[in-house]
Amino acid sequence: MTLWLPDGPDLVVHGDNLAVTAQLPDAAFRLIYLDPPFNTGRRQTLQRTTTVRSATGSRVGFQGARYETVKSTLYGYDDRFEDYWEFLEPRLEEAWRLLDERGTLYLHLDYREVHYAKVALDALFGRECFLNEIVWAYDYGARSRSRWPSKHDTILVYVKDPDGYHFDAAAVDREPYMAPGLVTPEKAALGKLPTDVWWHTIVSPTGSEKTGYATQKPRGILRRIVQASSAPGDWVLDFFAGSGTTGAVAAELGRRFVLVDSNPDAIDVMRSRLGAATAFVETAREGAS
Repeated sequence: MTLWLPDGPDLVVHGDNLAVTAQLPDAAFRLIYLDPPFNTGRRQTLQRTTTVRSATGSRVGFQGARYETVKSTLYGYDDRFEDYWEFLEPRLEEAWRLLDERGTLYLHLDYREVHYAKVALDALFGRECFLNEIVWAYDYGARSRSRWPSKHDTILVYVKDPDGYHFDAAAVDREPYMAPGLVTPEKAALGKLPTDVWWHTIVSPTGSEKTGYATQKPRGILRRIVQASSAPGDWVLDFFAGSGTTGAVAAELGRRFVLVDSNPDAIDVMRSRLGAATAFVETAREGAS
């Protein structure tokens, strides 16, 4: 059975992404977004906290009843690698193979590995194919008192052909000027095109966008990527799909998508998020993803 056909339905594959991508044809995708594990050295989880009655609980409530706080894990995955680049490099090679001649790769990492990734992608694509280093800045979470708090991720952008890639600045949602009084009222009303620094909040733990997946990325970040580097009808690939934000945004904007993940928690989230029109396929899940 053929895993994927360009005239088939949107697709989610449950399996090892290296094995799955090996079954996809060359130059099949206009846009590839990858948000791999960041190699944080710990297990990533999303926990739910509930309060239950307990005879030994430390909290005392109405009429002397005792309660304790219980934490349970909703979703999680392991983000620990003995050799991270042995894991990631062959997947980047697959991404290069799968991009069409006008295609673009967005690789989303943080400070731990992004500098090594830049060197690896320069070698794989060619330095002339480097398009941007996007800084996604946010302001949420714990704050270190022993160093400057880390409040940004980095997205490296590479194109298959530096003389013929797809980029549609006019399709991208504009953002407000930081100093609207310095431009004409007409420009202030229109807004400005984003630069390579994107200020955008993370997914709110209490917001309507939240799926419950530990490393879910905001729709606004993926929307900007999909708008700029693909057109309606184009195929988009994400083989570290997680909560499925890439697919949700692609569908909203009239693009087609293939998503891959080996984590059953991720597949459960995507089943409830992406609708009945999406095909789900089970395949081999050897190795990490």
